[in-house]
Amino acid sequence: MDRHIEVYDSTLRDGAQGEGISFSIPDKLSILRTLDGLGFDYIEAGNPGSNPKDMEFFKKAADTQLKHAKLVAFGSTRRHGADVRSDRLLGMLLTSGAPCVSFFGKSSAVQVKKVLKTTLAENLAMIRDTAAFLCAGGKEVFFDAEHFFDGYSTDPEYAVDTLRAAYEGGARLLCLCDTNGAAYPTDIARVVSEVVRIFPECRVAIHCHNDTGLATAGSLFAVDAGACQVQGTFIGFGERCGNADLSTIVPDLQLKRGYDCIPAESLKRFTPAARLISDIANIHLHTDKPYVGSSAFAHKGGMHVDGVLKYTASFEHVPPESVGNERRFLLSEVGGRTTVLSAVRSIDPKLKKDSPETKAVIAKIKELELYGYQFEAAQASVELLIRKMLGRYKPFFTLELYKTMGDHPAISADECAAAVIKVRVGGKSEITAAQGDGPVHALDLALKKALSVFYPSIRSVKLIDYKVRVMESRQATASKVRVLIESTDGGDIWSTVGVSHDIIEASWIALSDSIEYKLTKDMENKEIANNKSE
Repeated sequence: MDRHIEVYDSTLRDGAQGEGISFSIPDKLSILRTLDGLGFDYIEAGNPGSNPKDMEFFKKAADTQLKHAKLVAFGSTRRHGADVRSDRLLGMLLTSGAPCVSFFGKSSAVQVKKVLKTTLAENLAMIRDTAAFLCAGGKEVFFDAEHFFDGYSTDPEYAVDTLRAAYEGGARLLCLCDTNGAAYPTDIARVVSEVVRIFPECRVAIHCHNDTGLATAGSLFAVDAGACQVQGTFIGFGERCGNADLSTIVPDLQLKRGYDCIPAESLKRFTPAARLISDIANIHLHTDKPYVGSSAFAHKGGMHVDGVLKYTASFEHVPPESVGNERRFLLSEVGGRTTVLSAVRSIDPKLKKDSPETKAVIAKIKELELYGYQFEAAQASVELLIRKMLGRYKPFFTLELYKTMGDHPAISADECAAAVIKVRVGGKSEITAAQGDGPVHALDLALKKALSVFYPSIRSVKLIDYKVRVMESRQATASKVRVLIESTDGGDIWSTVGVSHDIIEASWIALSDSIEYKLTKDMENKEIANNKSE
């Protein structure tokens, strides 16, 4: 299957309607550039008439040189009983600067009567008039047939009539929307096939929501049935249960079905793009997300690890690098010696399974796991441990002291704790202090503040997840705790772990490992760049 499937992203509009999502104008511009860099065909950026921020964004976006995508402004039909030429919101779509406009109208007779409170004939006129008005304004016009599958199930003739009204007005792309996310994939395929047959002159698109967990399946079935455009948000967030997830759908279509969606090189940027957008949206990218999640190519069972090392396709459906991800072997009690060997060889490829160094690493890991460590989700700590045992570790700083203080009652939410820290780098010491919304937060801020004097790249590091596990609950407040933190520098994401009877000390171990890992990778990347230049 070599036909081109257009990719239409609605992260900046549909995605922004997700609970807890709020984009600033710089956020939206950054996401716009990221999606354009992935080779998507259309990027729907919002409704310029809905709020001042969206209108301001369209003004700035007009100055952004997009390499591939076309910008789309979103709106609705004219109001019932009104003259389309006097509709202020439609006028703003024309002046938005976007070359494309997508407008929605209701395709369900029930919705027309109960929600719009108008006649079926007037609804058709609203759709027809709006399409004609926007086409006359020189725009590429898409019609979003809202509630199409619900409408088709109760009154298929009227649902098709709404598409025909848009076509008569000049729209040449008809988007069938599963607005409530309730349509079954096989039903979607049947209806899409029928619409494609009725409107051979039009492009047909699919727009699914995920209320029943079927948005991805429904989108794939629609494409196989003849849809030439798939719509969604890049990592699936959106109103209620979210939208069709393009980070899954595009690789499925391209790698599994052979459709031409985006350049293969762009597909290799999917994982970094997913991490960047989740960071901007301030949401956690689920580790088990297909293709782009950190666990998508993570192997834990000893038999799985052994199989992948011998033949990667034994437990991997695509190469991880095809979507910009990476293979990981998780160290655990079920991982086996092969897992440890793989981690050791990533530092020193010459070592073998029965090497003294490998045996020493295995023994140390077992000792630490007995103490309470768990390394399967803390690959950065594992790498640092192996480097230390193989003599491949360079300490970047030495802790001389730290002290944390807490106030109760707190002066304010972000000033309830403070930390003082003194570190030594080479022959120089740096002492600094910071306030935070807890002792660990204050310690984290103070450490980065002190080290950024010597290592400016530390300023980009941000803690994005912090978990505490009580190891021996029967010992109450005397229990050991395990702290797992996840950090990012805006590009890479890594996890570290610390264990102690003191929660602050456990947090310190994980925090310092996180910084050491970042600096180690910076040093390696600099050496690689220098070698290439030579």
